[in-house]
This record gives sequence, C-alpha cells and structure tokens, in this order.
Amino acid sequence: MDARPATFVADEIIPEIEMQKPIAIWLLVCCALVFVMVVVGGVTRLTDSGLSIVEWKPIVGTIPPLSESDWEEIFEKYHKTPQYKKINPDMSPDEFKNIFWWEYFHRLLGRIIGLVFFIPFLYFLVRKRIDRPLGLKLAGIFLLGGLQGVMGWYMVKSGLVDNPHVSQYRLTAHLSLAFVIYAAIFHVALGLLFPAGTLHKDNRFYSLHRFSQVLIGLIFLMVLSGGFVAGIRAGLAYNTFPLMNGHFIPPEIFMMEPWYRNFFDNMATVQFDHRMIAWILAILVPIFWFKSRQLALPSSTHLACNLFLFMLIVQISLGIATLLMIVPLPLAAAHQAGAMLLFTTVLWVNHKLR
Repeated sequence: MDARPATFVADEIIPEIEMQKPIAIWLLVCCALVFVMVVVGGVTRLTDSGLSIVEWKPIVGTIPPLSESDWEEIFEKYHKTPQYKKINPDMSPDEFKNIFWWEYFHRLLGRIIGLVFFIPFLYFLVRKRIDRPLGLKLAGIFLLGGLQGVMGWYMVKSGLVDNPHVSQYRLTAHLSLAFVIYAAIFHVALGLLFPAGTLHKDNRFYSLHRFSQVLIGLIFLMVLSGGFVAGIRAGLAYNTFPLMNGHFIPPEIFMMEPWYRNFFDNMATVQFDHRMIAWILAILVPIFWFKSRQLALPSSTHLACNLFLFMLIVQISLGIATLLMIVPLPLAAAHQAGAMLLFTTVLWVNHKLR
C-alpha cells in the first residue's frame, strides 16, 4: 500500500510549522515588551509621573536631558503645568527627576517596541516568510501600535490644561488598547505555534470554548473598570473587604446626576463595579475549571485551565491586599501585572480549546 499521504503530512505541514517558529518567537518577545510597558505605565500612573514631560517628540524625545541646562529647561516647562501649580509647587529638581525618569522610560519602551516589531517584520517580509493574510494581520497590529502612541499623548494632554490629573476616559482607552494589542500579538503567535486542529464531535468541547470566550470578555471588562478605578483613584476609598465601609452596596452609589455619570466619575460606583466583576469571575472560573476536568482534554489544555484558576486566585488576592493597604506602589504594580497574566492565561485556554 502507498504511504504517500502520511509522508506528505510529515514532509509538508511539520516543516511549515518549523519555518514559522522564528516569527512566533519574535511575536512572543513583543508580547513580553508590551507586558513590561503596561506595568511601567501603571507605576508611572501611581507615582504621578505621566505629566512630567509636557511635549511629544517621537524622534527628538528619545534623547534624555544630558546637561544641567537641559534639566533646567525641562523643569521650567513643568512649572507651567497645573500639576506643578496645584499639587507640587514645592517640588525640588531632584524630586522632579524621579518622576521624569518613569515617564521617560515608559515612552522609550514604546519606541523600542515599535522598532522591535517593525524591523523583524520588514526582514521576514523581504525574505518572503510572511504570506498575505499574516502580513495584513501584522500590519494592522503595527497601525494599532501607532494609534496607541497617539492615544498616550492625547491622554497626557488632558492633564496639561486645567486639571492636574489625566482624564479617566482617556486613561482607560489607553490601557484597553494596550490589552487589545497584546491579545492580537499573542493570538497570532499561538496560531503559528499551534495551528487549529480538527473539530470535535462532542458538543461539550464547543460549549467550553464558548464559555472561555465569555470569560475573555468579562476579564477585559474588568480591565476597563480597573482603568476607571485608577483614573479617579477609587482605590483610595472604601478600603475594607468584603463590605464597602459596612455596606454591600454603598449608599453613595447613585449620588451624581445624571445617573450614568456614577459609572465613570463616582468612586463608590466605580469600585463597586470592579468588585462585582471580580465576584462574578470568582464564581464562573471555578465552574469553568470543574467542567474542564470532566472532559478528556490533552494534558497541556488541563495545565492551561489549572493556571487560569490559579492566576484568578492570585489576582483577586492582590486586589484585596492592594485595597486594604490603601494602594501601596509594589502591590498596585503587581495587581496590574496580575491582570495581564490572568488575561494571558484565559487567551491561552481559549486557544487550546479551539
């Protein structure tokens, strides 16, 4: 009997996957850089460093201050901002340098990510290692990265006029776009490393996959709500758990008019929403995990589900600790990193269940 079909699979499909591994590894490196940038961005926010650089110079801004006169010029520009006038009028040059460097490294990381993405993209394109569908996906991700840079400056501008704080709406848009870019890169990388298999006839597998998609949406919604928590500093209020200053639903939850403003501007409502999404996930994720244990899934898929449940426990614990300790910098940064790791595990689970 001719064994040609079997050898054809081995000779053609497997080498194709091997050829795509360098592209996948490059994309995972980009994911790691985006992860670092999100954490640094969180620290920048927590240290009130984001308004220390009052200009956006994508090319020239790469060079930091090199002389004392450079520092004096930059500090003088900061003197004109509402943050300096209303919050930091007694700030010393050394204190300014501390917040400057966080914002500088945050912007520098953005530039580095752009180069790390664009240069290998051109290389693989010239070497014809990227086909048209993949090329369009990667080009779309690159455009999203450019949009993210514009969104970052648009966010900063909101704190340079009258309000010494950036707009929570723009902050949340900036954060959510970072997660979208991360998810897009990670999805493409997983698709190259682990192409989709055949459809399973058991509807329970399909149901579990749909369940994971719902969880992706909920976790992304929790990220959005976390953006508003950070944007209006809602974590500095109601620092008790499980109740909010003795109430399950705080009485101030609808104190603003019109009513819809409460979901974006009211500390009580914003924090309550963030807590409620966490409670929903605390119920649904264990149910998802239990359902996964009832199916004959590959060991790597079970591992992904186990890590997903573990990361939820870690993330909720970090959130509670951050709240009870009134948002200390290390815990708050870890909580932001935990959000991205939780998001990563649910994306991995969803991919394994395709």
